[in-house]
Amino acid sequence: MASSAATPKDLPPAMLDVATSAADWVIVWPIALPMVGAAILLMLRNRTEWQAPFSFAILIATLLANFSLLQTVFAKGPLTMTMGDWLPPFGISFTADALGALFALVSTVVMLVVVLFVQSEVEARETKYGYHPLMLILLTGVSGAFLTGDLFNLYVWFEVMLIASFGLMVIGGRKIQLDAAIKYGFINFLATTFFLIGIAYLYGLVGTLNMADIMVKAPLVENGAIASVAALFFLAFAMKAAAFPVNSWLPASYHAPDPAVSALFAGLLTKVGVYALLRVHLMLIPQSHGQLQILIMAVAVFTLVLAPLGALAQTNARRALGFLVMGGIGAMMAGLAFGSSRGILGASLYAVHSMLTMTALYLTVGLVERMGGTSDIRHLGGLYRASSPLSILFLVLVFAAAGLPPFLGFWPKLVLVQSGIELTLAENSLAVHQWWVVGALLLNSILTSIAGSRLWAHIFWRNGREGRQSEMPNDRIKMLDRRGTRWGLWPTAALVALIVAIGLWPSMYIRAGIESANDVTRSSGDYVTSVFGERTQ
Repeated sequence: MASSAATPKDLPPAMLDVATSAADWVIVWPIALPMVGAAILLMLRNRTEWQAPFSFAILIATLLANFSLLQTVFAKGPLTMTMGDWLPPFGISFTADALGALFALVSTVVMLVVVLFVQSEVEARETKYGYHPLMLILLTGVSGAFLTGDLFNLYVWFEVMLIASFGLMVIGGRKIQLDAAIKYGFINFLATTFFLIGIAYLYGLVGTLNMADIMVKAPLVENGAIASVAALFFLAFAMKAAAFPVNSWLPASYHAPDPAVSALFAGLLTKVGVYALLRVHLMLIPQSHGQLQILIMAVAVFTLVLAPLGALAQTNARRALGFLVMGGIGAMMAGLAFGSSRGILGASLYAVHSMLTMTALYLTVGLVERMGGTSDIRHLGGLYRASSPLSILFLVLVFAAAGLPPFLGFWPKLVLVQSGIELTLAENSLAVHQWWVVGALLLNSILTSIAGSRLWAHIFWRNGREGRQSEMPNDRIKMLDRRGTRWGLWPTAALVALIVAIGLWPSMYIRAGIESANDVTRSSGDYVTSVFGERTQ
């Protein structure tokens, strides 16, 4: 590792004189395309018939750009572009490594499926009020967070996400949406405030906010000061990720908006918090990880165990899914707590699995609500007879969320358990604590299976509604119309098919996770070099 960050005079002449190649512009397209698309759709908001087709076209282009970016990163390593004539560490940089590029690609896949699903439920009034532009702005913020190379700009992209998500949550204007928006907005604004305070303290310590420059300069700062900043960052990102004990806002808010919006939030927003934790704690200031490791393990254990127990206590299907989302956050926290290369691999694989699986679960429950007229499982029942394909999709997703083989969630759970056992057998000072984390991971799978199976039994297996009518057919069920089948059921089924296919043939999925973990662990070399270039002698 270089002892100090490179300055413009340290950079090779080629870096100063040669313009960025056209191929390297691929790093900005995942951000620029949805941003420009959102601006155009806002100007055309009165042309409601253009909103969905144009949004879909933008997302296809963004998906291709993300795929090209991931291929480039796999082939060449981390890729950086700095805006304007201000060279690093002064200019605003976008830096894509395998972790960020992978998450950006999966986010676009999720958004693409949700935009298709939206066509089954969105009203013309909601479209006119900016439904599609807000979704594209949300993707802009998510992609910007995954691809930024500057810590302050990570804060900026968090704000972009917050503004877009707040708008999506209240669109429709129902009282329950406004109540949820207040809870969601207050906690997230508070988390952002903690994040901004941490940024200010870190800048005071190292004099820079460029991520590569922080990696070079942070080891020169006294460990106690860096640990205090790391604790602030952990609090802020744990709130955004909905980890215990700062997680009550998620089940109190994610059930309120339209099912498509809930699915988008569950799939993307909490994962940005996890990504920030991995990036900051294990890459930018890893020297603080040991001082916070026991705390992170405790947070992981409590989140893993209490979240599915909360799901068991719910009668509202979407509130129950909110607790299952939090259980997955506990698994990712376990990977962060282990801090090893295999732990990072497990956390990144689990994040991808959670993005896909939880999105699909929320979309499936959205179809259940449409057929049964409610999300209260006490008033549901008999949907297996009405729609056996929907019941099969739901059950497959429950197995995947629980981590049962051969479904997608099995592989990250396996890697995380292996990571914990390896670290425990190494006889380090934290062996007892790591056993607790491993036990919590296994217990989480059991409790998630029970909670998910309970939902499935109440919604699909039982003949009718709770009480004396439970053995009588449910007379409130309405079959999906043609629009609901074409735009609701089929996109959801396609996403579930993708989840099953990756679970059965996981080689590319695991390879992408390995590349992501490697980029985090070898960041002091390739990542810094991608930003500053090769040092001259």
